[in-house]
Amino acid sequence: MSTTNPKKRELTDFFSPASPKRARICPPPFESESLHTDHPHDSYTTYPFPVPYLPAFISKELSEAPSTESKRLNDQADLDILYFQPFVSKAIANDLFQFIRRQLFFYRVQYKIKRGGIETQINTPRYTTVFGLDETSKFYSDGSILEASTSKPVSPNKYPTCSPRPIPQCLDELRRITEVFTESSYNFCLVNYYANAEDSISYHSDDERFLGSDPAIASFSLGAKRDFLMKHKPVPPQENDPVVNSIKSTKPLKLPLASGDMILMRGRTQANWLHSIPKRKGGESHQGRINITFRKAMVKGGTENYYQYNVGKGAVWRWDDAKREMMPWQADVKN
Repeated sequence: MSTTNPKKRELTDFFSPASPKRARICPPPFESESLHTDHPHDSYTTYPFPVPYLPAFISKELSEAPSTESKRLNDQADLDILYFQPFVSKAIANDLFQFIRRQLFFYRVQYKIKRGGIETQINTPRYTTVFGLDETSKFYSDGSILEASTSKPVSPNKYPTCSPRPIPQCLDELRRITEVFTESSYNFCLVNYYANAEDSISYHSDDERFLGSDPAIASFSLGAKRDFLMKHKPVPPQENDPVVNSIKSTKPLKLPLASGDMILMRGRTQANWLHSIPKRKGGESHQGRINITFRKAMVKGGTENYYQYNVGKGAVWRWDDAKREMMPWQADVKN
């Protein structure tokens, strides 16, 4: 009697192809490739400094996105992911990474929480920034805020804890393209910069009530390759329950996200799965990684939450090409 060892399954064995409709998004015209004063830019009173438009060569390449068709990962309970390897062409992924890191303003947010009656200060272990506004409001062309239902200016007290700001063109262009291929709409853009191996984000899920049920979240990776870990949320033990048994049989996932890759988490994924970017030694971690996520907040509580935990009240940071690191930015210092 002979036996054979089963073939070891590869990551791609868990995927089934999903073919989104292709469409061409035409980029806006550009007057100059220079990123100086003659280059088109976004400037609002809520921005600490202007943010340039994307260079034309990046916009042109993005108009052909996605670079590959997605693969679908849905073989485990409550899991539904589209995985683009990559979405942003390798030809411009590094240029886009360098541009976003150099041109955006970031924050190193600190906040306090209470655990067991004890107040603890949290130092966010990465650089963050955020743009956007929930569905109850909209931006006028000058960056002022109007009620979505009436197009009249909002009450001064509607957003007392934050100053919402429009998504700049360099991110909004990617948002519009993403909406086509994910068949979802987004009104928020969160950007994280992981400067080195120590920068991370712990296990969490984006399942806040202000996102509505079964939210779709598109997450882009640029720069260094980092592991993206996922695991199902724990469930209470119940005997002879087929649903619980299927959940208990789920296995953790590790996706090595490379520059230009995008994952779309949708359906019941956020309600039932946790994800993280752990600390990592070695590899490319020291080169820095940018994560761009698009999502849709339904009510003003989402706006207040995102600005509190991604802007806060601390200093503005900006990339310094000469020092090759983020440095505190001051309005009277030319960068």
